[in-house]
Amino acid sequence: MHYATTDDYLWLEEVESPEALAWVEEQNQRSLPQLTSHPMYETLYESSLEVLNSDARIPSVTRRGDYLYNLWRDAEHPRGLYRRTTLDEYRQDDPAWETILDLDELAQTEQQNWTWGEINCRYPDYERCLVSFSVAGSDAVMVREFSIPDKAIIRDGFSLPETKSRVTWLDEDTIAVGTDLGTGSMTDSGYPAQMRRWQRGQPLEDAPLLFSVPTDSVSVFTTILRDESNTYTLFTDSVSFYERDRAVLQNGELIDLDIPNDSDIVGLFQNEVFIELRSDWGEFSQGAIVHAPMPDLLAGTAAPELFVEPGDRTAINSIHITANAVLVNWLDNVRGRLTRYTPSENGNHMGRWNAENVAFGSNGAISPLNTSFEHEDFFVSYQSFTEPTTLYHVGSNLQPQELKRLPEMFDAANLETLQYLATSADGTQVPYFVVMDKEAPRNGQNPVYLFGYGGFEISYGPYYSPVIGRNWLEHGGVYVLANIRGGGEFGPSWHQAALLKNRHKAYEDFEAVAEDLIARNITSPDHLGIRGGSNGGLLVAASAMRRPELFNAVLSQVPLLDMQRYHLLLAGASWMGEYGNPDDPDMWEYMQTYSPYHNIREDEDYPLIFFTTSTRDDRVHPAHARKMVAKMRDMGHDVLYYENTEGGHSGAANNEQRAQLNALMFAYMWDRLGSN
Repeated sequence: MHYATTDDYLWLEEVESPEALAWVEEQNQRSLPQLTSHPMYETLYESSLEVLNSDARIPSVTRRGDYLYNLWRDAEHPRGLYRRTTLDEYRQDDPAWETILDLDELAQTEQQNWTWGEINCRYPDYERCLVSFSVAGSDAVMVREFSIPDKAIIRDGFSLPETKSRVTWLDEDTIAVGTDLGTGSMTDSGYPAQMRRWQRGQPLEDAPLLFSVPTDSVSVFTTILRDESNTYTLFTDSVSFYERDRAVLQNGELIDLDIPNDSDIVGLFQNEVFIELRSDWGEFSQGAIVHAPMPDLLAGTAAPELFVEPGDRTAINSIHITANAVLVNWLDNVRGRLTRYTPSENGNHMGRWNAENVAFGSNGAISPLNTSFEHEDFFVSYQSFTEPTTLYHVGSNLQPQELKRLPEMFDAANLETLQYLATSADGTQVPYFVVMDKEAPRNGQNPVYLFGYGGFEISYGPYYSPVIGRNWLEHGGVYVLANIRGGGEFGPSWHQAALLKNRHKAYEDFEAVAEDLIARNITSPDHLGIRGGSNGGLLVAASAMRRPELFNAVLSQVPLLDMQRYHLLLAGASWMGEYGNPDDPDMWEYMQTYSPYHNIREDEDYPLIFFTTSTRDDRVHPAHARKMVAKMRDMGHDVLYYENTEGGHSGAANNEQRAQLNALMFAYMWDRLGSN
């Protein structure tokens, strides 16, 4: 195939140029009437909004000291209330909440379109916080210092203008800050390249440099590692997305940590550093967790010991530290299992552990929450495709006590969850979940919504989605989740199998799942739709270019599509560890074989593809979707396009916008695949 060397659509990379925005408006006006006129659209919108604004939602909380904090959005507070309560109060059916910050009120007072970012509160009293706000959901944020007791922004406190900053408390009057201070202060990926020690009242430009990285690194981070008795300030140079060089600040001196640079530090427990391995390290295998005393690591004399390692069909989903134990959240054939490990009573040797499983169902997803070296107890969220999310409190006896349970928000009485294996092109067995009516005929006529991601070692397991339940499953649709390579469902090796020049393995896996669904007569190409966002948007678009005959609906959201220029756009350079550097001729020779933007064929019969993005997405550039649509249209292909002018990488800034996006998505799917 001949690949074009010129790009006639570069003008669409100017995010807010009048020409580009006029083109966006034209495309929106062309597509939206077609989607909103679907007879199910209003029902889908109202159903989605009801779910998103429902008071029945479980308030997700962050535990700090004696309080549980929550950001709550509803119809009256679309931007959100930041509020708190106590654990005893939280146990009640209708807890009393104390409002700390009304973001809608703040936005109105300051005449700004603020969206909540995150909050970083100072240990151990958690009374002073660094709060970040973005404009319309972008990754760039404004940072303000906030007083929890006073419930107010500190007007003469720490403050940063809107940019991609990183801030960490060092003490009550000092923060480590990385922000845009001009030449050399930001990396090519658009993140901080320097960390400075900024004292209260000091001009930021006078803050002394603590740590810096080359501009071709991804970013610099500052992390505080703590347990009950020890505190370490850790600086990380993210050389690439998967490589990190780390140093600890000790008595004003930076000491390098001699651990593999593709490993992750997952916690500190009794002054032992726990490390997750992405590749073999000496006698230890890829995927294992090892630990070593921090003093020995700093002295260069560490002899790491094995903590746990996964099996062939298991993976470590996450590690969590409590006051007296280490929790391992396992994935066992993509199903959750939680184990608590406590050190043996035999002396101080940490190589022996007592393991106890926490009792949860075997077909769902488990998420430990609010774990801390300050507490023995913790929370666990459990859910499956058909079981509403339930939040439990787990104490030292490991008996889960229900705190909150989402009511049944769609009719799942006649639904079943199945797990099948598809055989990929190289013979790899790829698991996938199917959620469908028990009595649905195997006649090839079922409308199927197939979701995939397959990148960055991100795992997708069973989850309860009222939006999918109400808008898809209740109407007779079938939902399918593909656990393809590139994800983390079976550990680092599952991810690395689809890295760089093996990227096509993820696409082959996804297409194998589609073929398996057809072979099982669950559906047929006329009734098969696919959806993915971000890296998943690349996945579904690449599959559509490769195998258009397999699908009748393709929904590609906030996608990467132009793989020749992705590293030049916004945060794209940070992902070269995943995809490769297209400036390398050998790498580009491979990448152009799947880059959707370079594989559009004029004489091909594509399904009607729907691309969505956001003007305010400052992670994946909206030009990916813009250019793809413009090129396809100019080649004579009909496509649908929607660009929200707000919303950041999520594509929506508030519940109304989220409901609209959901309604557009499901209206499109039902129109293409057939509604009941």
